[in-house]
Formats: sequence, C-alpha cells, structure tokens
Amino acid sequence: MQIDIVNIEGKKVGELALADAVFGAKVKDYLLWELVKAQQAAKRAGTHSTKTRANVRGGGKKPYKQKGTGNARQGSSRAPNHVGGGKVFGPHPRDYSYTVPKKVKRAALISALSLRAKEKKLVVVDKFSFDAPKTKRLAGIMKALGVDSALVVDSKTNANLSKSLRNLPSHRYIAPEGLNVYDILRHPGLVIAVDAVKQVEARVVTTESAA
Repeated sequence: MQIDIVNIEGKKVGELALADAVFGAKVKDYLLWELVKAQQAAKRAGTHSTKTRANVRGGGKKPYKQKGTGNARQGSSRAPNHVGGGKVFGPHPRDYSYTVPKKVKRAALISALSLRAKEKKLVVVDKFSFDAPKTKRLAGIMKALGVDSALVVDSKTNANLSKSLRNLPSHRYIAPEGLNVYDILRHPGLVIAVDAVKQVEARVVTTESAA
C-alpha cells in the first residue's frame, strides 16, 4: 500500500510503499485484547500481602480453658474469627505476568499497525530534525501534522525529539525496538519517521522468519 510522506510542516514531499503484510493485514481484535491484557498484567506490582494467624503477633496462650466456661472452645485469640486475628485466604505477593507466544505478539503488533493505517491515522514524516530540544516547536509541528495525541516513533539516537516530547502529556516518543500494542492503541494517532518505518517492517519480518 502507498502512503504520503509529509514534512514537519504537514506538506506532502513524496510517497512510500508500506509492506501489506505489516500495515495492510486483517485487524484481529481478540489479539489486541490479549496483548493489552498481558502488558497490563505485567505492570502489576503484586506486592499486596495480608497476615495469616501464623504471622499475627501474640495469641500463643489459650484464651480460656477448654471446658466449663459455656463458650465455644478456642485455642488462640489470633484465630481468624477473633478481632485482631489473622486473615483467611487473603492476598499474598505474586507475579501476575504471563508469557504470550512470539507469533501472537507479532500478529497483534501487525493488527495494531494495520488498524491505524486503515483508520487513516498513520502519518509518515520524512525526518524530525532539531538543533536542540524545543517543546514549543514540537507542539507546533504536531499541530501542523493534524494530530492531537500521538505515539511518535523514531530512531533512539534522536535525543532532541525524545526530550522535546517529554513535556507534552498527550504525546509519547518510542523507539522502533520498543514499539508495542498497548502504546499504539493508547494514542489515537501514530506518527513514524521514514527510517523508522523500515526498522519496524524489518523487525516484524525478522520475527516472522525466526518463527
């Protein structure tokens, strides 16, 4: 498929042939859901913890004798049925992350890229060139490109771009190596530099060959 290449002023300066296998594939919603769920699960700290009766301090002495009081027999004042006692089946530290097959990750990334291309929310820029980090200038560029909130993809060596985007909360910079489904779907627009497009395509094709 063909897509226009624009400069930072939003004017067309050429055309680029995108790989149909990467940007023109069928969008599979269930794969997008699976990857977002996996990425969100991996972010969970899992540090929640409650104390069982073995962890609560005290309660070593039997509260009262076994028989003769008319009360139910009790062995510890830290049993779960007492105030201040331990918790039963409470949460404990755990790892919520789980492994997603490489083929599923690749197919989901292709679906996310194809979705943005299908929605006409994919913008290819010839280059992001800055003499120094300048947030105000970059905000003007994003406005010229017609995107209010976008994921901007360019080489990790473009430090001026990444620093300029840090103070724009509605936009985010990411290198081609770190491109993922969650960040693509989180931002309505996807802005990619020409050189980064080739890196993304090479990454997906390489993954396919390895699989």
